[in-house]
Amino acid sequence: MIRDEMFEKMQRLPVRFYDSHTNGEIMSYYTNDVDTLTELISRGLPMIFRVGVTIISTFVAMCATSLYLTGLVLVVLFIMMKVTKKVGGRSANYFMQQQKSISKVDGYIEEMINGQKVVKVFSHEEEAIEGFKKINDQLCEDMTNANIYSNVLGPTLANIGNLQFVMLGVLGGILAINGVGGLTVGMIASFLNLSKNFTMPITQLSHQINIVVVALAGAKRIFGLLDEEQEVDDGYVTLVNAQKKEDGSLEEVEEYTGMWAWKYPHSDGRLEYIEVKGYIEFKDVDFAYQEGKTILHDISLYAKPGQKIAFVGATGAGKTTITNLINRFYDIEDGKIRYDGININKIKKDDLRRSLGMVLQDVNLFTGTIRENIRYGNLNATDEEVIEAAKLANADSFIQMLPNGYDTKIDGNGGSLSQGQKQLISIARAAINNPPVMILDEATSSIDTRTEKIVQDGMDKLMEGRTVFVIAHRLSTVRNSKAIMVLDHGRIIERGNHKELINQKGVYYKLYTGAFELE
Repeated sequence: MIRDEMFEKMQRLPVRFYDSHTNGEIMSYYTNDVDTLTELISRGLPMIFRVGVTIISTFVAMCATSLYLTGLVLVVLFIMMKVTKKVGGRSANYFMQQQKSISKVDGYIEEMINGQKVVKVFSHEEEAIEGFKKINDQLCEDMTNANIYSNVLGPTLANIGNLQFVMLGVLGGILAINGVGGLTVGMIASFLNLSKNFTMPITQLSHQINIVVVALAGAKRIFGLLDEEQEVDDGYVTLVNAQKKEDGSLEEVEEYTGMWAWKYPHSDGRLEYIEVKGYIEFKDVDFAYQEGKTILHDISLYAKPGQKIAFVGATGAGKTTITNLINRFYDIEDGKIRYDGININKIKKDDLRRSLGMVLQDVNLFTGTIRENIRYGNLNATDEEVIEAAKLANADSFIQMLPNGYDTKIDGNGGSLSQGQKQLISIARAAINNPPVMILDEATSSIDTRTEKIVQDGMDKLMEGRTVFVIAHRLSTVRNSKAIMVLDHGRIIERGNHKELINQKGVYYKLYTGAFELE
């Protein structure tokens, strides 16, 4: 159940969370931290319950035997609690560090496995080993310190218990000789036996303190994850299927009609339907990933329905950031972004993203059939629509040649497919939802020229009649754009179509003619 809650929570976390945590760190929550909590529930809690019942019943019996001797037991118990707090607190800190170190080790291993080809290409094996040794030694140190303190606690409490036994015998004898409290030798012997039954469970529990403390450390991390701030969505404009009535106005319908509309409830109770056309406008937009470090400065641009807008510039200029703002992966600091005249912060994020198609440079496929991977873009799509989307993306021909066609199984990274084939599947996945706006983020930068021509043909078909934003290092792919935005350090420094920018003989001209290269 706890894993279900964690996974459900992680679907609601903002992209910012995943940008600041490695995959290995995140997996550590599901494995190490949950396992420690399971250990506490299966072994720790039953023992704590059993010990609690024993201590309470024994304490009642001791009170009935002698309040004076019970008072001494309480004094010793107070000392035990102080020692436990001191030593156990140190142990808890180290166990918390241990869990963090485990997540770092997991993150490093995951990173090295994913990048193993790069490690071998650059003969970086020794450096990778040294890097692992460093974080693994830190884990070893944290585990050693944690176990030292947890193992010291048990013998310390046992010796305090033995000292208590002696003190009770001496005090009981003195009280019996002086006739205080009506104690007899038999009562003293009985009380000594009760005192052992009282302190022994505490000592036994201390031997399991590492289970409890590790579990608490894991639980703290788990509940820290569950308490992470979710992605805020205060939008109220939704995306609906629509059709035109005889008078030309729009009405909402249940079935798919090929026409979408924004369902806009106004504050005065009026309900307005606005046809989704794909008009995107940025007005004086500023943005920063971290407060005080502005990445985009005063970005103003527009894309009319059916227009292709290209972004070019050096790495880090802000091209991908602009497209991330359209998706509302991040929210802007200042300015406005409007979609068909509606401020996008008024549109529900799920509906906003449904109206956008994305083809990224890094293709993420999922374990399953090719048909299922294409249908990921629209889970309600029929088999015919899947094939139609594949044909539109120029993917149908190579899919038909696979052993089982569209039912061919692939693993998560699509290892049996070439980079170009994976990219064509991602284009088909974007096309199947028939979005009015497409975002192509350097979709052809990692494939060869011949494959690029096939992929580009697929993308050209996909872009017909849609508003398209293109990010590309290869300037040949953006020549036919309606407008090209040249970015530098988060600012638009040049804009115009290919011919206009060439005639300006500015930065774009130098990039295109090779006077200097994109970094």
